[in-house]
Formats: sequence, structure tokens, C-alpha cells
Amino acid sequence: MSYDDAMKALSNDALKFVKDGFVVGLGSGRAATTLVNSLSSLIKVKNYNIRGVSTSLQIKIIAEKKGIPLVEADQIDHIDVVFDGADQIDSQRYIIKGGGGALLRENILFSLANKIVVMADESKFVKNFTRTVPVEVHPLARNSVINAIKKLGGKTELRSLDKGYPFFTENGNIILDCNFGVIKNPKVLSQKIKQIPGVMESGIFVRKPDIIYRAMTGGKFEII
Repeated sequence: MSYDDAMKALSNDALKFVKDGFVVGLGSGRAATTLVNSLSSLIKVKNYNIRGVSTSLQIKIIAEKKGIPLVEADQIDHIDVVFDGADQIDSQRYIIKGGGGALLRENILFSLANKIVVMADESKFVKNFTRTVPVEVHPLARNSVINAIKKLGGKTELRSLDKGYPFFTENGNIILDCNFGVIKNPKVLSQKIKQIPGVMESGIFVRKPDIIYRAMTGGKFEII
């Protein structure tokens, strides 16, 4: 039994937050992929009329293959429930996202959501954030944002692909992975980052999840 077994089990449990007629936000990454598979089965078994909103092309393709009807975020005025993963979750229930590069779209879905359900394995839970913070930046502002991040005490690294080419998001922006060391006040830091001209989004999400699932070894999970 592994984290994957726990993810499958908690994904099936999380479907209790889905009702017929819902608009469901589909995040990115391993947890969201597992949830999409479970949601597809629910739709078929109960003949639910569900519309999905994806945060990335990766999830969009998977949802299409599973037969989940999709709409774009600009075609709706709310999302009933968003399911997503997290790169880190601190003791205050703030989360860091953006490891896969979809942080801007994920944050847009969070802003439209009536309920947010986050799913992550126990290794992602920390007292204070210690990992780098992804920051989505317009390419024209690369150097100015790097300098501004330095003034905030951060060290930046341009995210690149394996062959050394810069990583571009689906929005045509670049990502700076910013090391601030131990982050004890993530809300304030996120606000300062987002005030920098040229920053599209910070990977520190200040809206806290309503429900957090923690996947554990042995195929078990708990709800926080």
C-alpha cells in the first residue's frame, strides 16, 4: 500500500462534496489526476450532469478522455467545488502551489470557488514553508522582478526545461522559483510579491482550503 493507494481512497471519499449539476474545478498534478478518474466514474454510475473547469492542458486532456464535459473559467460566474493538490501546506493552512506551472489559473479557480478541497501526501505538511515560492512573471519584467525579489530577501532562479530553455506557462509567462528560507508570515510575503509590477501571481495562496485531505502510508488518509 502506498500514497497512490491513499490518493485513490481519499479521491473517492472527496466525491461526497459533489452533487448533480455542479461545476467542478479540476486542479493540476497527481492528486487532481486521481480525482478526475474518480469523478468520471461517479458521473457514469449516477448519471450526474457535471461540468468541469480545468487549470491546465494536462488535466483538460485527461478529463476529455474520461468524458467529462468542460467549460472555460470565463464562461461561468462560480465554481461549486475545486479539487487540487499542494506543494506544501503550513501549520496555518496556507499552501504553496505552482510546481507544475499552473499557479495563475489555479488561483483564478480558487477565487471562483464556493468550496476548496486540497489533497496532499503527508510529506507536504510543514510547520513553516521551507520550499521555493514559484512566481509567475511577464517576460518583459524578468530583471526588474528579480531585483525586487532580492530586496525582499529572496534568491531567484529562472525555471528551465531539461535542455536549458526557459519554462513558459500556458499563459506565455516565465516562472521564477524564489528562495526566502523559512517563511513565517506567508500572507504578508505574498502580498508584497504581488505588488511588484510584472508579477502575474505568487505561489503562496492566501485563501485557505475548506477541506484538507492528508494521504498517509498504508493506503490511509485523514481529513483536516
